[in-house]
Amino acid sequence: MISKLFVVICILFPQVLTDSNRYSFPEEFLFGVATAAYQIEGAFDEDGKTYSIWDYNLHKNPDWVKDRANGDVACDSYHKWKEDIQLVKALGANFYRMSIAWTRILPSGHAGSQINEKAVLHYNNIINELISEGLIPMITIYHWDLPQSLQEIGGWMNPDIIDHYVFYAQTVFNLFGDRVKHWITFNEPYHICEEGYSGVSMAPFFNASGIGGYLCSHNVLLSHGKIYRLYEKLYKPSQNGKISITMDTTWYEAKDQSSDSDKEAAQRKLQFNYGWYMHPLVKGNYPAVMIERIDKFSEQEGFPKSRLPKFTESEIEMIRGSYDFLGLNHYSTSLAEPSQNFNQPSQNYDTGVQDSGDPEWEVSKTSPWLKDVPWGLRKLLVWIKEEYRNPPLFIFENGWSSTSGLMDEDRVRYINGYLSELLKAIHEDGCNVLGYTHWSLLDNFEWLSGYSARFGLVEVDFNSRERTRTPRLSYRVYQNIIKSRIVN
Repeated sequence: MISKLFVVICILFPQVLTDSNRYSFPEEFLFGVATAAYQIEGAFDEDGKTYSIWDYNLHKNPDWVKDRANGDVACDSYHKWKEDIQLVKALGANFYRMSIAWTRILPSGHAGSQINEKAVLHYNNIINELISEGLIPMITIYHWDLPQSLQEIGGWMNPDIIDHYVFYAQTVFNLFGDRVKHWITFNEPYHICEEGYSGVSMAPFFNASGIGGYLCSHNVLLSHGKIYRLYEKLYKPSQNGKISITMDTTWYEAKDQSSDSDKEAAQRKLQFNYGWYMHPLVKGNYPAVMIERIDKFSEQEGFPKSRLPKFTESEIEMIRGSYDFLGLNHYSTSLAEPSQNFNQPSQNYDTGVQDSGDPEWEVSKTSPWLKDVPWGLRKLLVWIKEEYRNPPLFIFENGWSSTSGLMDEDRVRYINGYLSELLKAIHEDGCNVLGYTHWSLLDNFEWLSGYSARFGLVEVDFNSRERTRTPRLSYRVYQNIIKSRIVN
């Protein structure tokens, strides 16, 4: 019997059937969904939790968010976590990617501070419930919610942050590592650093253009490398877990395919975004093009030394190879061409690339930066394979922002298109992709877009005290893909 869902898909999206069933996802391939603590938990001051940089800044500056919203209540997942887990289970997913709030576990934030037992109980309950339901917990240790107390001493620009982060990471290993076997040290360092410390689109909104992002990223990479080596030595022999870091990037395509300068610009943009973090992990040190250009521009600008910090040889060796698998977050594609029409100093000026979109591409109605360009994912995966020795990786975020409503046909097109290209990358190009994670399980607090940008497979009624959850059409479509292991 043909399912009603299949009939709906055939009527709405006849174009996706032409290549249906050509490939299937490998038996060992894992499917999941993702969330992040600040975006869904709420309970911002409950059970001992203290202020994060998002709590602090959005309470102080509510007008910075599109709808003057914040994460004080969000999806109320601090109280509704059992319902969320049941949604993951019903989806048929293999794993749930979530983050732990530093401000809950260590309310004082700093190394050596007292552990909050109420927070330990909360996360123990979630982890145990996931495992009892046959779901793999994949935990992000840091997803952008730095304790405000640590920002008061400079946050990620202060090298002292490394010791505070390592203490926090070791704390969660000690508390949960007997059951959690997949750890992600940091989510999207580019946004933590470049948009938080060189710009004003992410907390802590520091705006040290051309300087803050490089200092922050240097300390994030050192923090990651140090905790990986400590885990490798102290925890892996008994806990037998694996550690990753997840970086995000757009795919950059030359605007003019006949232009060598546009092709070079696209490659340079990839190295200044993804290579910034991937190069030290796989090859050691920053990409040569970054070092050369930032050193040159720093000298021209009169700085006494390069704005890009230098690793010591021992630091290079500590960071190189500090992963058991890698995480990739990818949403969209842009066209690249050379340009120096940027403020100086800045990472954009150092990169020297202007990006734009093709007017033929479908653009999200709620997130103008997001374009539906499925072939960009395949090209990116092939580039990573060739540039970085085909590392084992999970796609840890990929998704579409829509308006409210349950018949989210635009998201269904996006899911079908991107997963079709992922299948080609696996079967035709030999890309070593271990799993796929849709962002997000729920509509959530989407940073400065507030609740106007809906990424959820499940709609959340933010006008309801109960934060009522209702699965969308895309939930059913993704559910069917997981069950059948094909893209219809």
